[in-house]
Amino acid sequence: NLKATPSENSQGEKSHAEEATFYMNCRAAYLTVLKSSLENIKSKEQLSLVLQQAGRNPSQKTINKYWTSQTTSLNFDDFCAILKKEKPATKSELLEAFGKIDTDKAGYILHDELYKILTTRGDKMTWEEVTTITKQGDFNCSGKLDYSKFCELYLSTSEQCCKAARDRLEADPRMRQQQLGNQSENSSKGIALPVSKPSPRSSSKSDHKLPKGDSRAPSRPSSAASGKASTSTTVTVGASSSRSPELTVEPGTLKEWQCAQSKGCFYLEEDGEIISHKYRLHLPQRSAVCITIKPLNIPQLEGKSCRWLSVDTALLILKENETQECLQLVSFTELQNKEMSGWRGELGSGVYWLLPFTTGCRLRKVKTQITGEAKLVWRDEDGELALTEEFRAALLDIFETIDLDGNGLLSLEEYNFFELRTSGEKCDQEAWAVCKENFEMKKNELTRQGFLDLNLMEANDRGGDPWDLWVTLLSLGYNKALEMTEACPFVIDICAERCKPRMKAVSLEAGGSQLSRAVCRAVALKGEAQVLDGSGNIIIHTYRSGSRITSVIENKSENKVIIHVNNEQSKNCLNNRGLTVFAVEVAPKSMMVSQHVMALNEQEEWIYSCVHSLV
Repeated sequence: NLKATPSENSQGEKSHAEEATFYMNCRAAYLTVLKSSLENIKSKEQLSLVLQQAGRNPSQKTINKYWTSQTTSLNFDDFCAILKKEKPATKSELLEAFGKIDTDKAGYILHDELYKILTTRGDKMTWEEVTTITKQGDFNCSGKLDYSKFCELYLSTSEQCCKAARDRLEADPRMRQQQLGNQSENSSKGIALPVSKPSPRSSSKSDHKLPKGDSRAPSRPSSAASGKASTSTTVTVGASSSRSPELTVEPGTLKEWQCAQSKGCFYLEEDGEIISHKYRLHLPQRSAVCITIKPLNIPQLEGKSCRWLSVDTALLILKENETQECLQLVSFTELQNKEMSGWRGELGSGVYWLLPFTTGCRLRKVKTQITGEAKLVWRDEDGELALTEEFRAALLDIFETIDLDGNGLLSLEEYNFFELRTSGEKCDQEAWAVCKENFEMKKNELTRQGFLDLNLMEANDRGGDPWDLWVTLLSLGYNKALEMTEACPFVIDICAERCKPRMKAVSLEAGGSQLSRAVCRAVALKGEAQVLDGSGNIIIHTYRSGSRITSVIENKSENKVIIHVNNEQSKNCLNNRGLTVFAVEVAPKSMMVSQHVMALNEQEEWIYSCVHSLV
């Protein structure tokens, strides 16, 4: 039962308020440097400037992390994501950094020492730049820098900078209305439109039928009376009405077909972004195929409450042409039942990309009270370090999710996805050979026991300190009670009638604009379209697949538009943005996802009632 308790609701309201404040601050800083949040950051210097306006003091190393040799521009969403990762320095962190120089703990640093350090280490400053610091009377005296006073002034100046940016935003009433919500999985970037199609006023999408038990009531909202261009959409969904009317697909029923399977996982990043494995599928010849995706039910956890089993999953199928950038949406899976979504049809020979997708409605940051931290290691009577039973169980669950081909062993390729996620680095052939010498392997692949022993060695290397082990667990979506709350492992099955399909995980990354474009096209293709009354160039596409509703805003005009979205009349719903009322900017000639919506409690009726209006 997903019904929220009052305390959960108040916590949710608080987090929503915090998120709204965060985006207001992002926007304030961005618009201090750029004219619009649709305008892109065009250089490293601009990036450094907007970060400073947001109270950050980025080093050149930080700038280079986000502006690589391949970067040509960064948009507002990228900027927000950077701010979530680059937290402003706290006074204790600054004092700790100065404390490493002030080994005598005297509370000050000699100017000579300061010149030497700042002009020779890290982001080297010039002599003149250091002189501007040492000449400040507020925190310098007798050739010494009082770094505690310096930190206080630095932090207050940083906050004044942020406040000035907010004040400028508040002073402009039109800009104040343009508060943007956040989309973690499907970024709010404008997606260039495909070939235009007839206006929905004259086209009847006769092939689209709503599932039984639902009612849709388009109505003219009250805001239209005030002259605003707007449209309202209402969908009522019966309790547990999640089964799609399309043909149910089950790979197990296709006995004579040849099949391939791979596991994968959605991981929730610190900033709310969702990353996942991406796959290439090769079909040697044209064939009827059946493709499904569902949350992975780990055998040893059967009977236990697993949050990720309620996470919605889907796959978008794209055809590879001459270049990977030119991927064409072929189809996408539809929700078949609570756990699984699938698609059955015919695909020509060639290479396809499979992009896993989840809305972010259920896989999201949730603040939960954890009574105590689980113990990971202990010492036996001989003083030898050992893994606790609950940590061993968690590691075996992890092994199950990262063993992508399900053969009970970890290949170097599979292990490297694990390493990239937990440490950001890959294990090369030489290091793998060292693993082979120290840990149990079969056919050059790591066994379950080998994986357990490897983690025990890591604990031994730190003398029993579980710090590194917790870093691994937290990056894989576990909390301190050893519950997987910020990840959703899944399994993909593909069966082909006339050939052997070959599927391979090729990356672990955010879906980005490629996924956003595919989602927008899928919704525009299958959804119902409504033109904003009074504005023929703005179309709202709404599509329901099982227990999920997605709306997409299409802007056919030559100008950017700001659309106000109001869900206040919705009942028993949650959306991926975490905001009931928000506004979004849509670039000219583009489409973008407005929101994804699901039932809060599937055992009860839920009503999606949304008004989109032009600001």
